[in-house]
Amino acid sequence: MASSSKIADEGEDEISEEEFEGFDDFTLASSWERFISEIEAVCRLWLADGPKNLLEKGAISLDSTKNLYKVKFEMKYGKKSYCMEYFFEANSNGESLDWNDDLHDLQLCFGVKKFLVIAPISASGVVLDAPEASKLLSAVSIALSNCDSTWPAFVPVHDPSRKAYIGIQNMGTVFTRRFESDRIGSQVAVTLMHLEGLYELFISKFAFSMVDFSMYLFQVNFTMRLTYQTPPYDEEDVTPEADRETTDSAADSDVDTRSKTQWDYDCPWTEWYSAEDPVKGFELITIWSNKVVESSPQMAELENASSHEAEKWFIVPILSPKLTDEPKGNTVGFASQLHLLVNALDASAEAQFMEDFVSAENSASDSSLTIPPPTVLDRVLKDLFHEDIEVQSSNYIKGEHKNSCVIKGAPLESLFAQFCMNCLWFGNCNIRAIADLWIEFVREVRWFWEESQPLPRIPTNGGIDLSRCLIHQKLQMLAICIEKKRRLDQSNQDNFEREHCLSRHIGEDGKVSTVPTQMQAFTEEFDVKRDSSLRRDNSDSSVQGSCIEPGNAVGSACLRPDQIRKGSSGLVGSMMLLYSPQMMHAPYTQDPPIMTEDMHEERLRAVEALGGAFSFSAQLERDILSSDMSAFKAANPDAVFEDFIRWHSPGDWENEEIKEKRTSADEGLKNGWPPRGRLSERMSERGNSWRKFWNEAPPLPASEQKPLLDPDREGEKVLHYMETLRPHQLLEQMVCTAFKASTDTLSQTSCGDLKQMTTRMDQLYLTIASILKPLQANVFPNKVEMIDDLRRLCIIFEHVEKLLILAASVHRNLSRAPRLSEAIFDDCYSFYSPRMGTGTLGSDARKEFNMKQQVRRYERRVVENMFTPPTANQSWRKVLRMGNLLNGNEPVVREIIFSLQDIDTYRMYICGTSNDLQVALSVTSCD
Repeated sequence: MASSSKIADEGEDEISEEEFEGFDDFTLASSWERFISEIEAVCRLWLADGPKNLLEKGAISLDSTKNLYKVKFEMKYGKKSYCMEYFFEANSNGESLDWNDDLHDLQLCFGVKKFLVIAPISASGVVLDAPEASKLLSAVSIALSNCDSTWPAFVPVHDPSRKAYIGIQNMGTVFTRRFESDRIGSQVAVTLMHLEGLYELFISKFAFSMVDFSMYLFQVNFTMRLTYQTPPYDEEDVTPEADRETTDSAADSDVDTRSKTQWDYDCPWTEWYSAEDPVKGFELITIWSNKVVESSPQMAELENASSHEAEKWFIVPILSPKLTDEPKGNTVGFASQLHLLVNALDASAEAQFMEDFVSAENSASDSSLTIPPPTVLDRVLKDLFHEDIEVQSSNYIKGEHKNSCVIKGAPLESLFAQFCMNCLWFGNCNIRAIADLWIEFVREVRWFWEESQPLPRIPTNGGIDLSRCLIHQKLQMLAICIEKKRRLDQSNQDNFEREHCLSRHIGEDGKVSTVPTQMQAFTEEFDVKRDSSLRRDNSDSSVQGSCIEPGNAVGSACLRPDQIRKGSSGLVGSMMLLYSPQMMHAPYTQDPPIMTEDMHEERLRAVEALGGAFSFSAQLERDILSSDMSAFKAANPDAVFEDFIRWHSPGDWENEEIKEKRTSADEGLKNGWPPRGRLSERMSERGNSWRKFWNEAPPLPASEQKPLLDPDREGEKVLHYMETLRPHQLLEQMVCTAFKASTDTLSQTSCGDLKQMTTRMDQLYLTIASILKPLQANVFPNKVEMIDDLRRLCIIFEHVEKLLILAASVHRNLSRAPRLSEAIFDDCYSFYSPRMGTGTLGSDARKEFNMKQQVRRYERRVVENMFTPPTANQSWRKVLRMGNLLNGNEPVVREIIFSLQDIDTYRMYICGTSNDLQVALSVTSCD
């Protein structure tokens, strides 16, 4: 009744318009005909423009496809407004493929390329009235026929959730093609869940109803696309820890058995946090194409066939939406914690000492500056100081990235680097929590110093690395001082025991027995061994000095009775002294004093303040040179200054060529003594500082000299530095070390041979070094600008961290298919990398990742093993399964296209699951 009343109203409008016009115009006799004329005019305009001009005039690109565009036009008919949209392809190269990802839903359902859609402008966007839908479709069909166009036209009908359409297409002759699609959202018949029933459904559309489908042979073209998804994680079906060994031994090694462990349990970042797996699963698409089916039993055989018989396999990762659209602060990773550390650096200038931040006044001023409970503090200190960890100098370099040296921080495994990493997770990494942990950290370091215990995570088998941050250098200095202090205490203890043993062997007459004589020789041997084994001629004396020759400890036949050779490490080749027919002995010498970066700068300033009294090199090496001279005099009592130069600085001694022939009678000359030569001009000039040092140096072996490095004094200086360190100086070094340690940790991630990730990590190191350069050089020119740069660096770090975790997940899932793993990550990288750190992309950018990679034949077994058999909870609906199982997993979506062979008169597209079925039918007929 409603539709008939509308027609009556329209008729009255037409009569009144005709009376008003005063003449009869049979070409535009009604509003419906004017509506058709308006549609025709728009279609003629679109036809005349063509795809190229339509793109220039602002055609809209569809987000879901790369090659499909649309233009639209709004019009009114009666009291309703409609929108007509024309969909076309920018590049029309041949026929559309059945399973092309760039196809629109209507293209896939009905096999068309360009088409029109006319729909009402309303909330639903569909035509609910069947006569109205037929009238719209007829108007468009007439308009297209008048334009001699073969564009198919569609009208959406029924409820929007049904995705139902009706359509029509003029084939240019007497043939007309009609389209119809609909969807069943529930209670799908069991017969339509299997290929045999779907085949019979298609046959029923053109065969007589009384025909027995099992007896007649209908040649039907068949193509199918099956989409599988890896099974979700089911906590109820996890293998218990106690039974895991038994299960693993019985299971196939290729099948990924699930356990309670996190997916990233062996990744380097799991020491600090557990990352959410960015790969939620995988979709496998198998395509069966170009098959001709003649009977229902043949379809039943296809349903039971192996998926390996499919012509093509494609795989698509299901990625987490948080890769780009993550709310700020929702995830916990290195980037988020580094951002908090930068905030602490910003607040570090508010106080002069770290103790000021933990005072009662500051604790009451801001409730957000919380400190974790003492139990957490004790656990962190135990992890730092009391774990049984041995760190060698070689391990520092071994675990670092090749570009790690450009960042001036502490090595990843060092004590200060581990302190910085713990600070990132201590409380909420605020300045109060950092101050509290630093104060306890320094107290713990002092305990190791006072108890002469080796400082953990700091090796003592090397010098001080000046390329590291100053706090790490100070800790290295303290560790060396502790080691020297321990050796000195041990030596004093041994001397006391020997003296006690010596006193017990003194007789009543005051004479020493033979046993103490042996003890005395042992004592002297120990003192010699305690000295450095470095010789100035760059030779290793550790072997020669391992035992003491009698001539080295007591006076030899060539020495005067009042002279004793001490501290000799052995002969210097065949060299002899100038003024005594004795072989030259190399002495044990003290190691050069080690210095930190600030000590070098302090000494340089002192030398500059002294002026030109001595040259810089002489002033810097005066203590070392005097020590070497004293040791050389003790090892060679008859030596002169020239002998020391011949040993210590051979370049400053010029040998003379002996041209005259020696006689065999002169035995001394035959043995090459005395040596002939002279000092260089530099050493022979008047007032030479080296000769002055020689004259002042007493003959003392290295074991009796004053140490060049006073461990007590230098150790206390280190602790004083750490206890009085300004907050901003501490936080500056912490920021540099935390960025370096976090990057070094991520660089250890195993993600296969992914060149994009390798390049991105190299660029990250250089970016960090460039931004941190003012902090590394102790230059803080503009605080606001520097903090802003550091916060931008945190954003860059977050992007790289997300990509690296994604690369690790992809590699973990496809480690046995490296080509496929690399290809998938390349797609992910090209899709996500431009979206990270940019506001908007071009209008043609895809919003969702749907790039797929073809699986080659030799890779299919690896991909199949990712689809583990369903658990008991997942397979309770076995009766309702569709078939086409892959390792017991049914496809989440099955798409089928039926068409008659040779003539494309009937075509049916079927897409569905066990509880959802969509059917689209196109029929060509002669009207």
